Amino acid sequence: MELMSKADKERLEAQLAECTQFRPVIAQRIAEARAQGDLKENADYHAAREDQAMNEAKIRELEAKLSRAQVAGAIDVPTDMVFLGATVRLKDVGNGREEVYRLVGQLSEDGGPDEVIEVTATSPMGVALMKARISETVRVDLPRGEKRFLVVAILE
Repeated sequence: MELMSKADKERLEAQLAECTQFRPVIAQRIAEARAQGDLKENADYHAAREDQAMNEAKIRELEAKLSRAQVAGAIDVPTDMVFLGATVRLKDVGNGREEVYRLVGQLSEDGGPDEVIEVTATSPMGVALMKARISETVRVDLPRGEKRFLVVAILE
């Protein structure tokens, strides 16, 4: 089971639909390249076959993720508690710097907006943030050592 937000699941479903719609385009490229003759030295044919293999692998990966997906948010979460899909402003207790984080089930491929740092629910930061409340200090065990963050606000 993979816990993810509704938006994460919709994004995966859109990617799957896009990959599935790309199948006939690749099949057409293969057919056109095959019609050119000698397949041993046909770069168009080999490129199209490679694209087909990568597309099919992506489809299998997305289908597997979706089959394990469980959408969070179907439960009532207090408005002052961090949960999957929440965007929070945190203050580093050590240096006083504030940054905005979003707790996601899966990182988006584009990395999300520049001003928001995405963290997965299974990462050390995500585990520390899950169910934290406003004005609570959370401890995060990072490879470089322990850090503490104050939950300043829940933005979304």
